[in-house]
Amino acid sequence: MSLTLATAQTIISTALAHARSRSAKPLAVLVLDAGGHPVAFAREDGASLFRHDIARAKAMGALGMGDDTRVLAERAKGNPVFFQSVSVAVGGNIAFSPGGVLIREAGTIIGAVGISGDTGDCDEDCALAGLRAAGFNREIPA
Repeated sequence: MSLTLATAQTIISTALAHARSRSAKPLAVLVLDAGGHPVAFAREDGASLFRHDIARAKAMGALGMGDDTRVLAERAKGNPVFFQSVSVAVGGNIAFSPGGVLIREAGTIIGAVGISGDTGDCDEDCALAGLRAAGFNREIPA
């Protein structure tokens, strides 16, 4: 199973359209395949300098830890020393804020989307909108 460019572009274009419908701040959206390789990226006009880096850290963190960054952020609250060590071990390529969402097909992780620019909740909501549009039925975790 692989993540195609067309699918990644659908995720990105829908995530950005959803962001505009909510009057979100300018976003950066990155889609990675299961190996952490970039498939597609977009940065809206006005998105600040580090948005790409943060979006990548969200997507890579989700891939590397095998869970969405919302879940990782909750886990980090209960074990901050471990997660600080993880961050150091991976050279900072992890972010503990919602907006890094795994892409699964038939239960297998095939990639991740990372979004940065607004609140973590908004970033995650936009990612999920993109995933749903691409045929991945993901809901916001409880």
